[in-house]
Amino acid sequence: MTTSPEPAGTLSWRFVLRHPAHFIASGFGVGLAPVAQGTFGTLLALPLYWLLAPWLDPVAFLLLTALLFVLGVWACGVTGRDLGAADHGGMVWDELVGFLLVLFFVPATPAAQAAAFLLFRAFDILKPPPIRWLERGLPGGWGVMADDVMAAFYTLLVVAIYKFMVG
Repeated sequence: MTTSPEPAGTLSWRFVLRHPAHFIASGFGVGLAPVAQGTFGTLLALPLYWLLAPWLDPVAFLLLTALLFVLGVWACGVTGRDLGAADHGGMVWDELVGFLLVLFFVPATPAAQAAAFLLFRAFDILKPPPIRWLERGLPGGWGVMADDVMAAFYTLLVVAIYKFMVG
């Protein structure tokens, strides 16, 4: 019995498990959520941060985040090519890495992390300039990953302005 290949753009467990890049880009399968894949990918950063942060000094955490970014460029590039969609909604590694960067800089309190989560999701969804340009203007996995780093930058900028204004 032969099975036909899945249509272009279809994300399934079968596809995710077919290649390590697909598994990584989908956030270990989190991108298979039926709705709000980016939100679930962002949420995946929380337990990962809580697990890693106590064990890594700041330099090691930032180096790990940079390594995860580079891994994401590769994984999202391969997965986007294989899906026929450069930034498929089921690819959530970019949200995970972007929000890990945010979590590194915001206070480790539930209120601060929740506010940062909402800000990050808003910037990732609304894509103010130059986020959309980064997403569309950079090739392959670079655009996928860079737009979420810029969303992280905007999130941290708002947090910094808030901290400056309230003391």
